[in-house]
Amino acid sequence: QVQLVESGGGLVQAGGSLRLSCAASGRTFSSNAMGWFRQAPGKEREFVAAINWNGGTTVYADSVKGRFTISRDNTKNTVTLQMNSLKPEDTAIYYCAASRIYRDVVKEARGYDYWGQGTQVTVSS
Repeated sequence: QVQLVESGGGLVQAGGSLRLSCAASGRTFSSNAMGWFRQAPGKEREFVAAINWNGGTTVYADSVKGRFTISRDNTKNTVTLQMNSLKPEDTAIYYCAASRIYRDVVKEARGYDYWGQGTQVTVSS
């Protein structure tokens, strides 16, 4: 059974940093794209960042570009989202996602087949 488990969420003041991690089990994703999405209260789930199979290509939403960094460790089957200069509008549940078939970066949620349960990030002003 494939599982993605996020960790690292919490409460932080504006301007602070958090590091989210996602650990995959049940299969390896070393040949697959992975990504992060978020959903704020009353809003639809939105793309945050994605990384290709070997970590050589990354893509970000304009709202987080320059502040967030996605990376992966294929030896550990993990993907990480480093979030700096956090803003109150970054408050959301953050979800890790993995694609079953795509190797290159995927920005659309429909490109991902596996999802974590989410981790809450709250940024206070």
